[in-house]
Amino acid sequence: MEAQERQAPKHDDPLLPDDVTGEELDVEAREELRTLPRDLAGRVARHLVMAGRLAEDEPETAYRHAKAARRLASRVGLVREAAGLAAYHAGEWAEALAELRAARRLSNAEDAYLPVMADCERGLGRPERALDLVKSPEAQKLDQASRIELRIVESGARRDLGQYDAAVVTLQVPELRDRRLRPWSARLFYAYADALAEAGRDTEAAEWFARTAAADRDGETDAAERYAEMEGLDILDTEEDEAEAAAAVDEKAEGEAGMDGAGVEQDGPDAGEDAGDGAEAGEVSDPTAIAFKAAPAEPQAAPERPSEESEAPRGSVQGSDVPEAPAVFLEPQADDRPDPDADGDEEGPSAG
Repeated sequence: MEAQERQAPKHDDPLLPDDVTGEELDVEAREELRTLPRDLAGRVARHLVMAGRLAEDEPETAYRHAKAARRLASRVGLVREAAGLAAYHAGEWAEALAELRAARRLSNAEDAYLPVMADCERGLGRPERALDLVKSPEAQKLDQASRIELRIVESGARRDLGQYDAAVVTLQVPELRDRRLRPWSARLFYAYADALAEAGRDTEAAEWFARTAAADRDGETDAAERYAEMEGLDILDTEEDEAEAAAAVDEKAEGEAGMDGAGVEQDGPDAGEDAGDGAEAGEVSDPTAIAFKAAPAEPQAAPERPSEESEAPRGSVQGSDVPEAPAVFLEPQADDRPDPDADGDEEGPSAG
């Protein structure tokens, strides 16, 4: 009788799916894990991959993976960073702070994770400590994207303290006047609109929510809904409406074909016209476009659209029904230096 070999499982951790190998991590991250034994590094890498994958949609499960990686390799800075960020997404503010502080010590990067740590202080109900981090010497070393994030956190801390006007002024930075879309544009515009709304400046807030909706091409914010709510508008789901129209056209075409007999095509001049009408009705020009209409209870005039002859600001969405706020930016009282990324454009945003 021949002995039958049993195939051992790829790994014994029930949290880890078999199709995750750990090779999904970038090269730099895998290099940092090479200080661990090979088998252990592989398990840690798989947990880190899962923590990254699930951070947005399943933050609690992502945090479980990050904690499993931390139990296996608590002396690796990358692992403590992942645990801190996963805890942050899961709303575990104290744990996130502890992990990110440890990651800073292990990586010897005192200016790292500052915006996230300041936001954790807000989550713990300590806006004053958040402002202390904003004013720390490490904050001066941040790159442009991190400075914007820290400004957004600072504005939120000001609002936590009831300093609504200061929250608005905090976000009046040169990047707010940038007429090109940057990675941080939608978040900055949204935070500014939210601060304006909290300060009772509803007209300006509505304009900036509209501008955010135009800039937020990935739909990461609810700016369109906030704009519609402030203006008393209803949002039309154009994709659903166009799909219903296409279905109605198909049903009509099938009915007409049935009247002439099964499998018999229509001849004559009317056949081509019907086909053309169906193609036009079923065409989806932009399935992600958002259309606004006045709500029945509170009818309001639709916002004025810019004329075709006027030049739209760079970064605006062309061909969309999303209303655009005027290309007028509030001038901060500080820096008026020219934008080094303006590519030589002589025209600058007008002051409001």
